[in-house]
Amino acid sequence: MFTHASWSERRIDSYGRLAFLGDSVLGLAMTTHLYPRLDEEQYGPGELTKIRAQAVSRASCSKVARRLGLGQRLQQAAPQDLPALDETESILAEVFEALIGACYLHAGYEPTARAAVESLQPEVEHALQHPVDFKSALQERLARRAETVDYAVAAEHGPPHDRTFEVIATVGERTLGSGSGRSKKHAEQAAARAALESFS
Repeated sequence: MFTHASWSERRIDSYGRLAFLGDSVLGLAMTTHLYPRLDEEQYGPGELTKIRAQAVSRASCSKVARRLGLGQRLQQAAPQDLPALDETESILAEVFEALIGACYLHAGYEPTARAAVESLQPEVEHALQHPVDFKSALQERLARRAETVDYAVAAEHGPPHDRTFEVIATVGERTLGSGSGRSKKHAEQAAARAALESFS
């Protein structure tokens, strides 16, 4: 499980596939945890999406990896001394997700989901007390894939004093979401929210 793709001749021997599985398990576990616990009047689908995205972000997962000592385990498995591993956020986050994937295969969903959510409780509380905006949450999500989002005004409606903007959020030529608002800033937030919801 603690094998980086660059250390093996076969990518299948690395933690990449387990991280992919763990990411999906973690997303469902956090959704299942948050949905019944947050007031429906205060936390609609957009707010739930934002809190979940922040709670399971790369930064959050890397913090848990450090608490669990996964960076040290990865260093021990490395074919050479790589002291920067414990400081590499994306690698630590992926190793944490790989751990979740491995636990899911070994123990099943329920115990894995409980353990994953419990390990992220400080990050969940922080997300609830200090929520980030949709654009930041989306960029954090895309950063895990080494992707960057762009926003473009697709249309403008109404007179200058009562203008409505329609904005699309894209990665390359792929449209992730669209939204509208009375200002470009609000429209971008709406587009980012739609993009985050499309990942659900």
